[in-house]
Formats: sequence, C-alpha cells, structure tokens
Amino acid sequence: MSILVTLAALFGCDHVAQTELKAGESTADDVRRLMGKPDMVWAENDGRELSDYPRAPAGVATHPVEIGPDRKYRGMRNLLVDERFRQVNAGMTRDDIYQLLGRPTEKARFPLKNEEVWSWRHQADGQTSAFFNVHLDPEGRVTGTSRSPDTPMGG
Repeated sequence: MSILVTLAALFGCDHVAQTELKAGESTADDVRRLMGKPDMVWAENDGRELSDYPRAPAGVATHPVEIGPDRKYRGMRNLLVDERFRQVNAGMTRDDIYQLLGRPTEKARFPLKNEEVWSWRHQADGQTSAFFNVHLDPEGRVTGTSRSPDTPMGG
C-alpha cells in the first residue's frame, strides 16, 4: 500500500487529494488512483464530470471532484455553503438535491408527517456545526427546508 493511499485512509480523501492533485495537470486516472471509486458520477452538459466520494459521516463539507472534458482534474469545491442551500426549491427531486449538495449526512423518515428528511452537517458560522435539512414528500420531491443545531449526544 502506498503512502498516499495510507494517508488518504487516515486523514480523508478530500485533504490528501487537495494537496496531491494539481488542477490542469493531474488526470482522471490520478484522481481514481488516489481517491478510489466514487459513490456517484454525473456528467454535465459541457462535458465536465463531477464525482462524489465517500466521506466521514461527521464531516462538515462535501467536495465533489471536477474532471474536465480533456480528462484533467479541475479541482474541488465545498458544496455545503449558504449559496448552494439557497438553490434548493420546492418541487426539486432527490437526484436534483444529491447533485446540488452531495450525499446527506443523515436521512430520517417521519411516518406521522408523511415525509423524509435529508440532513447535511456543515460549518454554520465558521466555528460551530449545524444541520441543513431538506424535507421530501413520499414521491421524493422537496416540500421545504429547515436548519437545526448540531447538538452533542446527551447535551
């Protein structure tokens, strides 16, 4: 096992990839070798490819990898920011939300309310974490959003 793969396992793929991969120089093969198989890949209309990789559930950021039409690594950006949260609108589908925000930290069903809630832990004010929640109807369409504090167990 290479040192980079070991570091990725210990410290998280995002950090290692952000320090080892070079935008415009590293290839899609370099990304896969360093980060492994993504959970999900989606193609953009302009030929770019975005890949979502597993992250620790306690993470407060989602950084999909962007590969250009030339198969070169273009970089990563955190999706869990207010600008992206404001783009969530009623009627969007589960797939729309996954592509916009990445894999949720938690999913919960509330049978009495007839809804499912997807939640993403994020840095709320640069110092504390909180949850951004997307409420879905039984057909998987967004009905609304909410925010909640990230309180420690027993606290």
